[in-house]
Amino acid sequence: MRNEVALYVDEALGRYGFPDGHPWGPDRQDAFWKEATKQKLDHSAALSGSRAATAEEIARFHGEDHVQRVHQLSDQGHGSIDYGDTPAFPGVYEASAHVVGAALDGLSRIMAGDVLRTFQPIGGLHHASRDNAAGFCVFNDCGVVIDTLRSQYGIQRVAYVDIDVHHGDGLYYPYESDPDLVYADIHEDGRFLYPGTGAETERGKGPGAGLKLNIPMKPGSGNVEFLAEWERVEAHLRAHKPEFIVFQAGADSIAGDPLAHLQYTPETHAHAARRLCVLANEMCQGRIMGFGGGGYNRTNLALGWCGVLDAFIRGSEK
Repeated sequence: MRNEVALYVDEALGRYGFPDGHPWGPDRQDAFWKEATKQKLDHSAALSGSRAATAEEIARFHGEDHVQRVHQLSDQGHGSIDYGDTPAFPGVYEASAHVVGAALDGLSRIMAGDVLRTFQPIGGLHHASRDNAAGFCVFNDCGVVIDTLRSQYGIQRVAYVDIDVHHGDGLYYPYESDPDLVYADIHEDGRFLYPGTGAETERGKGPGAGLKLNIPMKPGSGNVEFLAEWERVEAHLRAHKPEFIVFQAGADSIAGDPLAHLQYTPETHAHAARRLCVLANEMCQGRIMGFGGGGYNRTNLALGWCGVLDAFIRGSEK
């Protein structure tokens, strides 16, 4: 019987973490893995390793100058890849290429019919733009997946759903005018939090107008507020009927994260994942990819991501 879910965890992915006490340290994958094995979720998923994406694959979304600059800074081993939040370290290019390569491997397995769903805890680097790193994100693996779906698999109508506490600006703006990228993002109000974008009035432009849904949440919002707004996300996806879902499940929206102010419990992440699996079954032949995104309280990310993985494992249950 086919495995329903591929889970991407390996040493190379664990190296995507910044040194010297950075909030995105190299211990995040280990924190998730300890909880996943405690819950025995590893017994129900197809454990998968990453590969390094080629420069040409990364350049499906990113400009070649950005790819080359990251390579140079990685060899140099120090400096800043963006404006100060995302430091270079020896091997940062290779670690980032493995994040993208894991996503592409997962995508290929879904499109080949080997699995229905994948979960990539170290992934969802949604702040990187086509030409720049930003907000701890070097290469935008979700953007590479979306552009690969189109260029390699002929899938045009893609939904990107983001519940990370920070607005997914690296996905919103490149596709703001795109007529086939269905975008839904619930995040803390950008007037109070990085990157300062994602107002409700940002609904897309030109041929993309109306396909984008930004839902800024007041600081302190919890499960009740999330669940009420989540109904809008489901209605948005049903109205625009995607063929494939990309889900960024950042755990920094859970209460107690040191960089943000929302008050969700991990059940929000499990609920969103369960409902997206139902929608994927209805509209997308079951095809959905999940990405861990942000999260800087290690207990929160472990519980939030395990909730997503468990929902994916049970994804065929209505």
